[in-house]
Amino acid sequence: MAATTGDTGHAGYADEGDASSPAPGQPRRGRIAFAVSVFGELLITAGLVLGLFVVYSLWWTNVIADRHADKQADKVRETWAQEDTGPGALDTKDGIGFLHVPAMKNGEVLVEKGTSTDILNEGVAGYYTDPVKATLPSSDKNGNFALAAHRDGHGAKFHNIDKLKKGDPIVFETRDDWYVYKVYAVLPETSKYNVEVLGGIPKESGRSKAGHYITLTTCTPVYTSRYRYVVWGELVRVDKVNADRTPPKELS
Repeated sequence: MAATTGDTGHAGYADEGDASSPAPGQPRRGRIAFAVSVFGELLITAGLVLGLFVVYSLWWTNVIADRHADKQADKVRETWAQEDTGPGALDTKDGIGFLHVPAMKNGEVLVEKGTSTDILNEGVAGYYTDPVKATLPSSDKNGNFALAAHRDGHGAKFHNIDKLKKGDPIVFETRDDWYVYKVYAVLPETSKYNVEVLGGIPKESGRSKAGHYITLTTCTPVYTSRYRYVVWGELVRVDKVNADRTPPKELS
């Protein structure tokens, strides 16, 4: 009897403590734990994939774009160094010149024709050909030299555009000339469909007369493309390039 009672007691203890044998109608804790574990692993994997994507988008694309832009820049300067390019050589298949904006601390930025994603992804700034055609600074005509570049990823040449203030210099370098502009207006946010900011007379900047303007545009807020950030400058003078290519005082 004692042995039987002991056996019965032992069996009862085992039944009460066996997680694989829950009371009728109760979920099996082993299966729930397994499901939670799998879900957790999936979240970790998803987090790693997302992290790698962020690294690719915000770092690796910069590396690739900068390499490409540097090669293109070298080609442009090599072309300028050739004696048979003629005076005023500006537009080449590799780029038309270099943008220097000290406040953005982004070094020299190669400028090419067009603002398509394929062009801007090469780590350069592009001048508009559509929906509004930019007026090149070498032209004697009044107009607006309107440019665009990425703010994040693919070189992020205009990442620090928000650092530009009224009076800051914007310098465009060609083979023969330095075009020196001064910032006079900033529009921190506008619709990406607002093409009026690119007009020959950018009225939204406060100007009502024809002149020689430059406009820088990029996406905003940072890490999005919902709106556009716009900076306007006006030409104050043109310096001739000397043999040593000594930059204007604004770049010293």
